[in-house]
Amino acid sequence: MVSQVRTAAELAEMADHFEDDLTPLAKAAQATVMTRQGIPQEYLDRPESTRVFVVANQKGGVGKTTSTVNLAAALTQLGQRVLVIDLDPQGNASTALNIEHHRGVSSTYDALVEGTPLAEIAVECPEISGLWVVPATIDLAGAEIELVSVVAREGRLKKAILGHPRVGSRAEVGNERFDYVLIDCPPSLGLLTLNALVAAAEMLIPIQAEYYALEGLGQLLNTVDMVRAHLNQELAVSTILLTMYDGRTRLAAGVAAEVREHFGDQVLNTAIPRSVRVSEAPSYAQTVMTYDPTSPGALCYLEAAREIVTRGSIGS
Repeated sequence: MVSQVRTAAELAEMADHFEDDLTPLAKAAQATVMTRQGIPQEYLDRPESTRVFVVANQKGGVGKTTSTVNLAAALTQLGQRVLVIDLDPQGNASTALNIEHHRGVSSTYDALVEGTPLAEIAVECPEISGLWVVPATIDLAGAEIELVSVVAREGRLKKAILGHPRVGSRAEVGNERFDYVLIDCPPSLGLLTLNALVAAAEMLIPIQAEYYALEGLGQLLNTVDMVRAHLNQELAVSTILLTMYDGRTRLAAGVAAEVREHFGDQVLNTAIPRSVRVSEAPSYAQTVMTYDPTSPGALCYLEAAREIVTRGSIGS
């Protein structure tokens, strides 16, 4: 049976993280302060070892980077420790998380091409305690060409991630480990995205609730199959997230039904609505989780993150 998409209104009714006698403005202020001070709004069980996600879709404009940064921020509100790796030369994830990424700053380019340890590059997000970022600079645009002649070029990112002292299991690393690593990819299937597919065990695909949603998805899944067959047997498409969902239209409902028919339980129950607040937040170098934490977009990303955490703990 097809599961029902949760609306922002339903999520708002479910939200019991704040005292009922607070005004909406007070709730927003409280949530923002808690997020920036690194005080989780809820504590969910942490995974036994670091879960590495690649967030990819070769189709541009589907909310890939937006979902990466907002899910990362939402995960910290659920008591998780998160590392975001910006693998897109445009550096949009770095911008949204208020991380410097001008030329000359240590970045994913240095990790992939020069072999610089990620621990020396990652910086903590100034807005959100517990969220660390490996920024991307424009230098990354030339990395694909420079890596062509490098031995085992498709495994450079995996080696870098595994070499981070905070990546691993509870027994290996302890409580200071990262619970989630989210890799934001460029909208292409080049060598950078291939590195991410080899490095990750799980894949999160944002799919826009529009007519062309599934166009090109077949090629992406074929690439995943090839990577799984030859380079990374652990890779699995574990999570599908519907973005830019407009519950007022038959089109969105039809796309959601088609996606659920194709992917079943891999699709999160929560869909991310079209939201002005979500679009505005990056221009203030913020995620929507701190920009407007009680907005429909923020509530939905928080619920989507909750699903990711609880699904993982159920399946582990």
